[in-house]
Amino acid sequence: MKILQISGDWKWTGPAEPMLLLLRALRERGHEVELVCPAAATERERSLAGEARRVGVVPVHTLAPGRGIRPWRDTPDARWLRTWVEGEGIEIVHVWHSRDHALALRATSRRRRAGTASLVRSHPGASTIAATPWNRWFFGPGCDGLLCVSPESARRNARLRGGRPVAGCLGTADPDRFPALGPAPGSGAAARAALGLGPDQLVIGIAARVQRHRRFDLLFEAMAELARQRPDARLLVMGRGTHFDELARRPVERLGLGDRVILAGHRSLDYPALLGSLDVFTLLVPGSDGTCRALLEASLCGVPSVATRRGPLPEIVLDGETGLLVDERPADLAAAWQRLLDDAPLRRKLGAAARSRAERLFVPDRFAADVERFYASVLAAPSSSARLSVESETSSR
Repeated sequence: MKILQISGDWKWTGPAEPMLLLLRALRERGHEVELVCPAAATERERSLAGEARRVGVVPVHTLAPGRGIRPWRDTPDARWLRTWVEGEGIEIVHVWHSRDHALALRATSRRRRAGTASLVRSHPGASTIAATPWNRWFFGPGCDGLLCVSPESARRNARLRGGRPVAGCLGTADPDRFPALGPAPGSGAAARAALGLGPDQLVIGIAARVQRHRRFDLLFEAMAELARQRPDARLLVMGRGTHFDELARRPVERLGLGDRVILAGHRSLDYPALLGSLDVFTLLVPGSDGTCRALLEASLCGVPSVATRRGPLPEIVLDGETGLLVDERPADLAAAWQRLLDDAPLRRKLGAAARSRAERLFVPDRFAADVERFYASVLAAPSSSARLSVESETSSR
């Protein structure tokens, strides 16, 4: 297949890494796949374009900077894309955001009407798409295939599709960065020591952007409960956010957890080592990447998880098999943590099962195989543009 992946967001956040992992895995499976994205807005931050070039993926076109749907601003890019898509005979255009979706609609209109190309939209969020008039069109006839972050997410969003193709694929993590047998021996101990954590200390960890909707209030209240039973336990918070002081630093101080919670901020180089050195991983609410990549990475490292039942979390963490699922109450979360901290054999059993499942399900080749099958089903189905033409002719008779 000839495939074009388009992202209108330059940042190395949200779906950027899954998108790049998918692109590379599809290439390895023999497909011709190219990338279009904006240049980095600043050299100080990681960007999709920069990370792509680092692994040998050179974008075939650089979009103008900007966010949102701006038809006048994006006209030159839309013209370039239409010429390139038609000249190269692109069969699948896969988009991830509203801006690139709008660009792709302009670039593929003729080929979609002719039935020679299809537009696939990923919905990278874990939330159900609101059934507004705009969304009903954009995620309905406005794309030929809708790809969601899990089977359950696809089921919830199928109501927008009108019978058009929709599928849900669990996400992927980078096995080269998070090897299935965990980080190199000793690296986790060194990373822990740098944060004042001893090699034998029991540590619960979370990797998430510090945002209001991510339930950091629940996290810290549960830690306050756990501290009364296990004063030796520590909570490692890896993440940053605009409201970090309000949502993390001040609540930790108010609850008297200053010596039990390590606010480590964003981690990069030592992140794999820290993740693999955890005794328990936890995630409460999915972020902008609804595939919950940090949870997949912890599974690859063989770390058991405690999660809530939000979004795709129950599809990633199998309760009692690869981790534990809890209701969103501090006492329930603290009890699940304590159960795993108190039972080393159970931790090892769940961690091993999590790793085994991750090796099968959370790797790029499996992700690419699932998406490949979906592309084929979309290409085999009548395009949304062709369907609209038929429906229009039928209704006028």
